[in-house]
Amino acid sequence: MSISRRTARRSVQILGVAAASSALALSAAGSALACNINEFSAEAKCVGGKGVINVTDVDASGTPATVTVYLENNGADVKTVGSKDVTGSREGVTITFDENWSPNAEYRIRVQAGRDKDHLIVDKDITPNLTTPSEGCSKGESTPPATPAPSESASTPAESPSPTPSASESAPAGTSSNAPSPAAGDSNLAETGANSNTGLIAGIAGALVVVGGGAVFFGMRRRGANSSR
Repeated sequence: MSISRRTARRSVQILGVAAASSALALSAAGSALACNINEFSAEAKCVGGKGVINVTDVDASGTPATVTVYLENNGADVKTVGSKDVTGSREGVTITFDENWSPNAEYRIRVQAGRDKDHLIVDKDITPNLTTPSEGCSKGESTPPATPAPSESASTPAESPSPTPSASESAPAGTSSNAPSPAAGDSNLAETGANSNTGLIAGIAGALVVVGGGAVFFGMRRRGANSSR
């Protein structure tokens, strides 16, 4: 009887250990299959020139979840973009929100999934918040810098070329460019000391002197002849 009791006790111990091991295994499996916020991801993309926000659920347990997207500004919700339900899978299930997002915009994405008695299994935000790309979906659309950088033309004044002095400005102040040029006669007079007509005038003057002297001489002779009579 003592051997049978010992055998029974060992059997009970073995069964207890096996049961405990099974419970731990089931617990680990349940934890592995439970929905988790880390199984959700978000991405801002462009489709056909318009903005969209994609949220992907890779929850292998297939727990139904509700995803809500909010536009943020300085840590506050500006508007609700939308709310959609998703049931994830190991391969991943993606839901799409149509949102014409602006460059460098911020969105908060809330996930609520499953129920454990009276509370949600997941009730958290995807962290960090989603920030859209710096270039928008429209070509050339981007966020302008906060402070416009001054252009080089504004910071450095353009050097204007120094004016080339004209011929009139380069001439000395004492010499007038409009002064009349000396006449040809003046230049000859300066060179010879007399005008070219001086000889002719002297000849005429000499002839007049001779004629005058002759007239005076004949007048005196005629007056003497008349007095002798």
